[in-house]
Amino acid sequence: MEASAAPRDDRWRERNAEIPRLVESAEEKFRASNGGAGLREWNAALDREAPPPRAWLLGNSLCRRYVSSLLAGGGTGKSAMRILQALALATGRKLTDEHVFQRCRVLIVSLEDDADELRRRIRAACLHYDIARSELDGWLFLAAPGAGAGKLKAMNPGGQIVDGQLRGHLEAAIERHQIDCLIIDPLVKAHSIEENSNSAVDGVLQLLSDVAIRYDVAVDVPHHTSKGQDKPGDAHRGRGASALIDATRLAYTLTPMSEEEAKRYDVPEEQRRQYVRYDRAKVNLTAVGGRETWFKLIGVRIGNETDMYPSGDEVQTVEVWSPPSLWANLPDARLNSMLTEIDRGLPDGTFYTAGPNASTRAAWQVVIRHAPAKSEQEARKIIQTWLRSGLLVEFEYSNPETRKTVRGLRVDDAKRPGTICALD
Repeated sequence: MEASAAPRDDRWRERNAEIPRLVESAEEKFRASNGGAGLREWNAALDREAPPPRAWLLGNSLCRRYVSSLLAGGGTGKSAMRILQALALATGRKLTDEHVFQRCRVLIVSLEDDADELRRRIRAACLHYDIARSELDGWLFLAAPGAGAGKLKAMNPGGQIVDGQLRGHLEAAIERHQIDCLIIDPLVKAHSIEENSNSAVDGVLQLLSDVAIRYDVAVDVPHHTSKGQDKPGDAHRGRGASALIDATRLAYTLTPMSEEEAKRYDVPEEQRRQYVRYDRAKVNLTAVGGRETWFKLIGVRIGNETDMYPSGDEVQTVEVWSPPSLWANLPDARLNSMLTEIDRGLPDGTFYTAGPNASTRAAWQVVIRHAPAKSEQEARKIIQTWLRSGLLVEFEYSNPETRKTVRGLRVDDAKRPGTICALD
């Protein structure tokens, strides 16, 4: 046994001694075939200077070297929203109430609408915001290539996923026009792979991420949501594979105003769907939170009347909308603090009430405590609005002091304002 063990140990030592040479040889071959790239590792102890700040372009929505997405259902104003943000970057104007860090060259690639429809959308926004065409010269570029430009990824006849021609066209346009922000609308039209396959979708997003990093651009891919899912800020609303959300660093949702929100803001039911809220769904690069942001969908006559079509077209764009003054300076966090106190009740075991003649148990007093600038009339209206929407619910209980049955208020937690999906 001992005699046979030595040769094995010697062979092991020989192979072990050979490992550094083999590793060095493999790295040399890799560097030779990849332009000398290798891993490009560095010693962290020598990394003394602070790295550059993230290159934000528009608020926390669009950032160089990252892939972003806007998740929304059909008819919600997704394309109109991104067009207005593109115009904000191209003009340097604060059109969406988001900070414009720098004026940028933007390329919008519409894969769903043809060239004329894209032109109508741009014209509607320009007319509404009084943007002269000269302002866009050299700053906004448009493309509606249809199927002729190919796909980012496609399936070959053998069922294998292969690279398509679209990437080459995009890179050529980025270089030709020195693009800073690329918007590809919508994502589903940019590939022809199985959208429920995580590995396949991850390949598409990796390709887009590579483009963003290589050319130092922001890449945005608006995406459709699954039917029946319209929860504000829900990062998993996107249709198909979850790899989309896993790969994007900046995702937002656009959601029509709910019935409860319409009651809260005194918006007539027939006008409710004209209002949409813009929420952070997944923003891995910055903290979550902040006030809810609203936009109103509006129609704009674009002046393209003809003898056959004397009315011309009315095309959708969006504008920033602020809730009525009753809700001004009342972010969701403060509203939820009021609701929590109301739901908890008083120290003596009684509950707050919406009764007009209540004194110590009057719910409107809770509103005043959290928002001293509000008048008693405004505070009472807030309580009544919550009651009508079902956010506050009346119930009967036995008063522990008087032993009488009285009415109190509880909160329906499912209807609390500003529910946002947490970050991964």
